[in-house]
Amino acid sequence: MASSSALTLPNLLPSLVASARTLARPPISNFHVAAVGLGSSGRVFIGVNIEFPGLPLHHSIHAEQFLIINLLLNNEPDLLSFAVSAAPCGHCRQFLQELRNPQNIDILIADNSDKQEFTPLSHFLPHRFGPHDLLPEDSPLLLERHHNRLTLVTDASNRFCNGDVKLLDAALEGANESHAPYSECPSAVALVDCGGKTYKGCYVESAAFNPSLGPVQAALVAFVAGGGGDYDRIVGAVLVEKEGANIKQEETARLLLRSISPKCHFETFHCTSHP
Repeated sequence: MASSSALTLPNLLPSLVASARTLARPPISNFHVAAVGLGSSGRVFIGVNIEFPGLPLHHSIHAEQFLIINLLLNNEPDLLSFAVSAAPCGHCRQFLQELRNPQNIDILIADNSDKQEFTPLSHFLPHRFGPHDLLPEDSPLLLERHHNRLTLVTDASNRFCNGDVKLLDAALEGANESHAPYSECPSAVALVDCGGKTYKGCYVESAAFNPSLGPVQAALVAFVAGGGGDYDRIVGAVLVEKEGANIKQEETARLLLRSISPKCHFETFHCTSHP
């Protein structure tokens, strides 16, 4: 598309925002937001906002969060630029700090007809607080490969009543990819739909603690991005979280899943870290 339009890839991004907005799911605000980003590999990713009726607003997923999780799910190592339909809120500007050199990410506000040019994130958040304030310099950041060295504490495969061990394996894999350097309480959720397709998402923390994105929300990013359809198609879910963790996801995960897909079978398994 960029080649046929004689555009660079970054300059193509704003033209994709309007169509991406149709994928948003904001039944409370009815305010559709979309972010279309360019990864360092040259691939283009989308993000949209998602809200859940009957649940507190902090369960919502912002378009920029969706975009970053979409990159994470697809092993994209970096976000170079993105166009977004409305100016990023403070919540999202903070969440973007989890990436390496976030101040250099170029942002274009597609609805701003007076200024169709990219501006670095440092302009939107000049005095930033991020991982560099809390973590050692060599710590892996969000989108950077790492492994949390987690194993299940019991022979969970034998007690998994649904018998879909692949779903449990996907959740454990996600927990090992979880970005939780501040609480050291990684977790992940894997979902399965009525067609047998699996979607996984891991818990992602922010240096500011809130905004952080729960594992069910991350798995729902995978579900929506993968064309999963209506939420009631989700028939099974597995949460893997650390035994004795200070951050426990089980009850929040159960609440969200029960709200969007009441017949979804949900199970929790615990893991522990090893050297």
